Amino acid sequence: MGRVFEKRKHKMFARYAKMAKAFTRIGKDIAMCVKVGGPDPDGNSRLRSIIQNAKAINMPKANIDAAIKRASSKDEKGYEEVIYEGKGPHGVCILIETATNNPTRTVANIRMHFSKGDGSLGKTGSLDFMFTRKGVFKIEAGNINVEELELELIDYGADEIVKEDNDIFIYTAFTDFGGMQKALEEKGINVVSSELTRIPTTYVEGLSEEQEKEVLKLIDMLEEDDDVQVVYSNMATSA
Repeated sequence: MGRVFEKRKHKMFARYAKMAKAFTRIGKDIAMCVKVGGPDPDGNSRLRSIIQNAKAINMPKANIDAAIKRASSKDEKGYEEVIYEGKGPHGVCILIETATNNPTRTVANIRMHFSKGDGSLGKTGSLDFMFTRKGVFKIEAGNINVEELELELIDYGADEIVKEDNDIFIYTAFTDFGGMQKALEEKGINVVSSELTRIPTTYVEGLSEEQEKEVLKLIDMLEEDDDVQVVYSNMATSA
């Protein structure tokens, strides 16, 4: 074993840590979704979407069912989505989506991360305009003709369709997310995963490798926080 095993173990535990974080994020997504739309996936399209995402990261069915059951309990304290915005090193804009049952704790932790990462937490709404909210659907490319698919889905709000290797990504406006999901279901197109994401309107470019590392250090700290769901930035990486 020796050093080789230690390296493998380190990678293995890092993978498990990421998996655990992903499961926690999905669990909170389920909790918030069930509180709003109910526990039945047939009548809750957003819940169907989240369950697809859970399956895409190999989250066990037992975990999914348990999360739905917990969220359905009247005794379960719900999570709320809170958005935080701030500036990282070198003027990079950072937007953080959180799911929390204690906003006082969350904002204190977020402020601490910004302080440690040479950034500053901003006021709500101060940087939101720097990002456009989009829906993204991932499907398997298979034998699908992208041009034909685009013509088929343009009336349902498809802004852009991009093929990358064996996957196809369908981008929609935030307001068209539900309509696109329904259209794909009706057409029998299997969706691997889907999400609402935020895409920068402008990017901070020209940072050195060292400056990028400083920004990524802050992003890593934020992503490791238990209350944080997703972190977005407008840094253009050199890689």
